[in-house]
Amino acid sequence: MEIIKKKIWPEYFEAVVSGKKNFEVRLADFDVNEGDTLLLEEWDPGTKEYTGRSVEKQVTYVAKTKSFAFYQPEEVEKYGYQVIGLK
Repeated sequence: MEIIKKKIWPEYFEAVVSGKKNFEVRLADFDVNEGDTLLLEEWDPGTKEYTGRSVEKQVTYVAKTKSFAFYQPEEVEKYGYQVIGLK
């Protein structure tokens, strides 16, 4: 199990800390697995600096894809994808 550090913007940080946001959407340019810990460090894009606040979250599920074969390309182009958090 690994600890993976990632930047997170303030509005998303607040939603994670409050428990409202229980998912992350990330470019799959790093290895992450169930059981790993995401160390989310708040990053202010205006000042381009870390705020000093962070939160650790355990990874419970990882779905990696470049596309979903059950959607037609024209539907994806028209609507895009959405990520839905579940409770």
